[in-house]
Amino acid sequence: MIPAIGSSLPTVGLAPTSAIATGATGGSSDIAGGQSFGAMLTKLASDAVSTVKTAEATSIKGVNGQASTQAVVEAVMDAERTLQTAIAIRDKAVSAYLELSRMAI
Repeated sequence: MIPAIGSSLPTVGLAPTSAIATGATGGSSDIAGGQSFGAMLTKLASDAVSTVKTAEATSIKGVNGQASTQAVVEAVMDAERTLQTAIAIRDKAVSAYLELSRMAI
């Protein structure tokens, strides 16, 4: 069974608009029960690594005849989707950095 696209993505809580207007954010690392951006990126990276490792292990089991073809294909597709997401995030970060470097001070 293929999971929903957003089912494995971490969620980030946003501060209520009243807290933003008053300047109360609740804390330096957490915003209204959410998690910090750095923690989200760390979790996303560790999930990506575990997905790729799982796909590699499943592929090896498939070569040895211990896993079905469907399981191998699903694992490889998950790894491919994870890699494409990581590349898209990298491209956006580089694009944002280049845009910031072009700004006049």
